[in-house]
Amino acid sequence: MSYLNLPLLHVFHLVAERGSFQAAAGELGLPRSSVSKKIRQLEEFVGQPLLQRSTRQLQLTDVGRNLLLGTSELGTVLANLHGLVDDMQATPRGKVKISASILMGQVFLVPLLGRLRRTYPDIELELSLEDRTVDLLAEKVDIAIRIGQLPDSSLIARKIGEKGWGWFASPRYLAEQGVPESPHDLARHHCLVFGSHAFWPFESRDGRTEILEVTPAIKTDNSRALVDMACAGLGIMMIDPQFIVRERDAGLLTPVLTDWRHPEHSPVNLVCVGERTRAAQAVWQFLLNEFPSSGMRQLNGVDTHL
Repeated sequence: MSYLNLPLLHVFHLVAERGSFQAAAGELGLPRSSVSKKIRQLEEFVGQPLLQRSTRQLQLTDVGRNLLLGTSELGTVLANLHGLVDDMQATPRGKVKISASILMGQVFLVPLLGRLRRTYPDIELELSLEDRTVDLLAEKVDIAIRIGQLPDSSLIARKIGEKGWGWFASPRYLAEQGVPESPHDLARHHCLVFGSHAFWPFESRDGRTEILEVTPAIKTDNSRALVDMACAGLGIMMIDPQFIVRERDAGLLTPVLTDWRHPEHSPVNLVCVGERTRAAQAVWQFLLNEFPSSGMRQLNGVDTHL
């Protein structure tokens, strides 16, 4: 029997249990004629009468009695369904997958997870940290942190911060190789490059901008490895200063070329698909509330359909 007939079965059970169309109609909040019509629809589907009607009482036919017995668990199923729905609406629960780049996740997301778990203990979190652009729909990601301008899509985005860049090296490297005085000095230095970012832009104090192509001594597609290599004295890297506050405070990294600045900034967006579960919505709102106090350079965010 098609699941589409469940509402008709529910009405049939009430009529059989209450013994009249009028009593079932009162319990359902429907006109008596509507209840009678639903019983006729079910009889048409079965192909045989389910009730013997008389002016005084209703009697189940043999087919009706067999149908009632064969679907006797319907009440329990519906009660369990209503209980499950009520429970899910009362308390956010279920799995929520969050995606971010490695350093973004380590520096800004991981410190929030303890408070998030205490707030929503019934939500199962899956944290995916990779330095690549993730297809949210294909990889079943509920919420992601994206850096840079977003292409047109069906995603919903909220700006939660701003990303900048600077140049850093370890004190040991600078002691061994010397301190670059200008961007052109990088030609004789070991440059650590992330991905394909070998073109480094510089803006001087008087506003002049030039872009230099550096020759990578080491290239990596892993942002954590980039920081570790710089801390190990392997060269100079270009990175967002927000990602290396701990290393700078520990004296492992120091800025270079401080008379120049990177001329660009990129928005940091919290993004999600349009349709969200109650659990995903709870995590989404939690992150929006918490990021202003996370230490990230801030922008005033507005929900945008992209």
